[in-house]
Amino acid sequence: MLFVLDTMVSQDDTPISASSFFGFMGVTMALVLANLGAGYGTFKAGAGIAAIGIWKPEIIMKSLIPVVMAGILGIYGMIVAVLLSQKVKSPLTYSYKSGFAHMASGLCCGCSCIAAGFAIGIVGDVGVRGNAQQERLFVGLILILIFAEALALYGLIVSLILSQS
Repeated sequence: MLFVLDTMVSQDDTPISASSFFGFMGVTMALVLANLGAGYGTFKAGAGIAAIGIWKPEIIMKSLIPVVMAGILGIYGMIVAVLLSQKVKSPLTYSYKSGFAHMASGLCCGCSCIAAGFAIGIVGDVGVRGNAQQERLFVGLILILIFAEALALYGLIVSLILSQS
């Protein structure tokens, strides 16, 4: 497939290269998948907050922490997408190695954010419901959320390293 794309020429005999396609797919995957994780985390944790708000409205503000942490995942994806989009160049000067590296970078960030978003959403939902019944669960909830957010941070770091190649 790459050989076919690499040897194609347009009507005016300029070569057509698909390397930029892979770079822009990295941009897309970083942003879309990170926002998917952020959206799921916000949705799931928000459902738990809505449920506890009925009988304990005084702890709603304290329970918003999982929603904020889920929102940070979208910021990670935006950072990687902006950095990658600035590195994608004309197909004539942009190599396949760079395209594949940038696609891997976007997938690394995006998939890590999906995993973190699922963890934050589920822990946030169950955690705020449990915290409404037992206040001593709050510190444990925060620690688990921090470790879930660290999954996305690891993906961001590796993504930034991949984007440099």
